[in-house]
Amino acid sequence: AAAGVAVLALSGVAASCGDDSASTTTSIKSQGGSGSDTSTTASGSSKANSGADSEFAKEVEARGEPTVAKVDGPVTELKITDDVVGTGAAAAADSTVTAQYVGAVANTGEVFQSSWKMDGAIDFPLNQVIEGWSKGLVGMKEGGRRTVVIPAEMAYGANPPQGSGIPANADLVFTVDLVKVS
Repeated sequence: AAAGVAVLALSGVAASCGDDSASTTTSIKSQGGSGSDTSTTASGSSKANSGADSEFAKEVEARGEPTVAKVDGPVTELKITDDVVGTGAAAAADSTVTAQYVGAVANTGEVFQSSWKMDGAIDFPLNQVIEGWSKGLVGMKEGGRRTVVIPAEMAYGANPPQGSGIPANADLVFTVDLVKVS
């Protein structure tokens, strides 16, 4: 599977956003693995202009960049929390999504990438990104904000992209705002 440094941040935890009472959380046990099978390269993502005129783009923009907090303790399974439940089309395993996101190293909370600080929302084919994004964004609806906590073996494992700021075997957390599903 392939989709690189632009897809480094695909999950988040304890983001300060939305109404916490409306949050829902799902956990998925990892089946293990080296992580090398799920590494990505920049070729799987592209700058997204396709979602800029989406009906949800203004809603996401108005919400603003989320704050991602560090995760205490080891991450042993994929954890999905809907911070804001979207109302648009739901992402499927073979969808391409247009998303804004912030990615951080789970145990430090140190942000390694934010589309909010780059060129804005980015297109990602869900079948060409790290496993934590592939599984963690399925079912998410346009206009939603989701925090995904990803164990290392469902992220980059021992082989993070060079120069990414992600340590080997790091658990990751992303907060993702879904602008468009196609």
